[in-house]
Amino acid sequence: MSEKKVWFITGAARGLGVDIAKAALAAGHTVVATARDADTVTTALGKDDDLLAVELDVTDPTAAEKAVATALDRFGRIDVLVNNAGSFNAGFFEEITPEDFRAQIEVTLFGPVNVTRAALPVMRAQRSGLVVTISSTAGIVGMEFSSAYAASKFGVEGWMESLTPEVAPFGIRTMVVEPGFFRTELLTPQSTKFAESSIDDYAERTAQTVAGWKSMNGQQVGDPAKLADALVHVAGQAEPPLRFVAGADAVEYIEGKAELLLEQAGAHRELSSSLAHDDA
Repeated sequence: MSEKKVWFITGAARGLGVDIAKAALAAGHTVVATARDADTVTTALGKDDDLLAVELDVTDPTAAEKAVATALDRFGRIDVLVNNAGSFNAGFFEEITPEDFRAQIEVTLFGPVNVTRAALPVMRAQRSGLVVTISSTAGIVGMEFSSAYAASKFGVEGWMESLTPEVAPFGIRTMVVEPGFFRTELLTPQSTKFAESSIDDYAERTAQTVAGWKSMNGQQVGDPAKLADALVHVAGQAEPPLRFVAGADAVEYIEGKAELLLEQAGAHRELSSSLAHDDA
C-alpha cells in the first residue's frame, strides 16, 4: 500500500480525524474527509486537489450510501475506510437516560456499521481494501461511568473480529485501533455529554468523577498527531495488524485484561471442564 490510495475518513472535522486526514495527505494519499457539516472539514483542513469534503451523518444509512457514491464519482475507488466519528455519553448506568444510552450505540457502533455496509460492496468489487475502526481501551476493559461507551466499543470489537474472516476471501482486511488516553477533543463539551445527577446514592461519586474527567481534558499524555502518523504507517503494511494497541497506557490496560481473563478461565477449571453430558 505504498502507492497512492483513497482514504475515506469519518469525523474528519475535529480531533483525531483531522490528524488522520493530515497524515494521510502528507503521505501522498487522497482523502475523502466527512463530517456532519462539510464546511467544517474545509475549515479544519483547507483545500487540496487530493481532498474531498463530504457531508455525512454516520447514524443515517442513506447518508452513508450517498457519501460513498460521492467518493466514487470523484476518485473511482475507496482503499482505506477509517471509522473515526465518535462521541462520549458518560455517567453511571442508572443515571444515563435510555435515549442517551441508545444514542451512544447509534454513533459509535451503528455509525461504523452503516458506513462499512456502504463501502464494502466497493471493496469487494475491487477485491481489495482495508476497514479501520477506532475502538478504545474501553472496548477491552470496562470501567465505571462509561457503561454506554464501553458497550458500544465492546460491540465494535466483536463485530470487527467477526467481520474479518467474512471479507478476507475478497482481499479485504480489517484493523481495530485501541487508543489509550490521547489529547483529542473527546472530552470537550462538543463531544462529551455527562448524565445529570438524579440519584442521591450516586451524587457524591458523580460530582467527583465529572470533575476528574473534566480535569483530564487537554492533559492526556498521548499525542494524536503521532497516533495518526502511526496509523498511516501500519495501514500501509502488506499485512496490517488485526489490532493496533495505541499508547503505552493502552498496552498496560490490555495486558492486564489478558492476564485477568487467563486467571478467570483457570479459576474453576475443574468445574468448568466437567459440564459435558456423561455420554459425551
